[in-house]
This record gives sequence, structure tokens and C-alpha cells, in this order.
Amino acid sequence: MTPQELKSILSSGLLSFPVTDFDAAGNFNAESYARRLEWLAPYGASALFAAGGTGEFFSLDIHEYPQIIKTAVDTCAGSVPILAGVGGPTRQAIHMAQEAERLGAKGLLILPHYLTEASQEGVAAHVEAICKSVKIGVVVYNRNVCRLTPSLLEQLAERCPNLIGYKDGLGDIELMVSVRRRLGERFTYLGGLPTAEVFAAAYKALGVPVYSSAVFNFIPRTAMEFYKAIAADDHVTVGKIIDDFFLPLLEIRNRRAGYAVSMVKAGAKIVGHDAGPVRAPLTDLLPDEYERLAALIRKLGPQ
Repeated sequence: MTPQELKSILSSGLLSFPVTDFDAAGNFNAESYARRLEWLAPYGASALFAAGGTGEFFSLDIHEYPQIIKTAVDTCAGSVPILAGVGGPTRQAIHMAQEAERLGAKGLLILPHYLTEASQEGVAAHVEAICKSVKIGVVVYNRNVCRLTPSLLEQLAERCPNLIGYKDGLGDIELMVSVRRRLGERFTYLGGLPTAEVFAAAYKALGVPVYSSAVFNFIPRTAMEFYKAIAADDHVTVGKIIDDFFLPLLEIRNRRAGYAVSMVKAGAKIVGHDAGPVRAPLTDLLPDEYERLAALIRKLGPQ
């Protein structure tokens, strides 16, 4: 798959980040992960991102990373393209990028480099080095310490033909509009704020009709229904699902830092697809929070 073919795929349809399965001891569980992907793939997501933020990339071991990508690629071969998350120090990210390409990933998502602040030029050099280390398509994720300006993104687009996408996790509307207007059709644009459905209608109005859904991990039928309602400008359906499910979900998510991932793993367990516990530094939902989430999911009906 060429970068331009990947760009076309990412430009329409729902995207998602599968959680990473761990056993009771916190080790990667390849068999459970494969079963999860086999369950999710037929629901119709355009692409799945292995080892992404919802997949707890930030807590993965460099040695288990290839197992995760290989399991995802092998399981989803012929059904849905897999993009791999890469990040951290530049040399580590390059190593991961090349491993993901070798194992058959169709593209990469560059996650923030974490911890240390850096100049815009330094972050751009980091992104450029990763792009130039592979031939597959690359999406950059503007979030946290990665906050590339429209000018630098334009320069990166000129120097890196395989940089084909921009994912926004900042929620800075002025910046998003500036990027979209300056780069035009050079990129595909993805909404990437936590619980992206809440922002989906607003981002569509900005020219960003595609987003990544974390709740697809446990309510895939509803996630697809919501995406189709957004695409069709079905404001009644969108409003009802936001009122009945997403706003109460936010009340749970906002109780503790890191719950954007923890509640997804809890949801997967509730619907019978247990992915094991989250790894430290994240913490699992408390029992009463788990029950509140279960009650919300039951109201949606079978998935």
C-alpha cells in the first residue's frame, strides 16, 4: 500500500485504536489480542491503530512491541489495514517504525516524544527523521509536547512525501483551522481528542470529518451508528446518543487522570472481551465506577 493509497483510506470511515491485551500478571496476551481484533475487524472501521494511545503505547516494552504489531498485522491481513504507533526518543521511534514496516504495517502514527520540552524545530526534526526512515505512510499526532505550527507542517510536507496525515489532539480551534487552510488537501485530517465523538460534529464543520473512536473497543455497533449519523448530518441521532451515553460517560472519565484508557478496558470487560488490567501508571476503575459504566452500556443494547 502506497502512502497515497493509505491517505485515501484514512480520509473516510471510522478509525479506532484497539486496547492492548494483558494477562493477570500484566504481560502481553497475544491470543486474547488476536481474538479482540477478529471481533472488531468485521464492524467496518477503515483502519485500526495497533499500540496507540488507547493501546497503552506509553507503557509498552520495546521487546514486546514487535509481537503486538505482528499479531495485529497477521490477524487483520486482508480485512483492515493496521497502522502502528511509534514514539518516545527519536532513535527508539525510528527503530519501532522500521520494525513496524518490516512486519507489514501499512502506516505509522507518530505519538509525542514525551517528557522534555523542545523547540518547534527540534520536534520537526524528530518527525522528519522518522518519516525518512521508512517508505510507508505517516500521520503526525499534534498533542501534548508535540505542537507543530502550520508553517513547520508545510515544510515537513515538502521534505517528507510519505507524511500524509495530521491528527489533532489539542483542541485548539484556531490552530486546527490554520493547519487545515494552509495544508489543504496535502494531508488527511483526523480528530483525535479523547472521547472524540463529543467533538465530531464541530470538527466536521472545520473540514475534519474523520476521527478515531476509543469506544469502538466495547460498543462497536453504537460507534458505527454514531459515525454514520455524523456523516449524514443526522442531528437527532447524534444528540440522543451524546445525551444518553457520551455525556454520562464523560462524568466517569473525568474523575481521574488516565481514565480515558481505563474506562475503555473496563468497557471491553463488561461486554465479554476482557483485555486484562491497565498497566501502571494508569489505574483501573473503582467498583462503583465500573458499575456505572456497565449500566450505561446495558442501556445501549446488544453490540
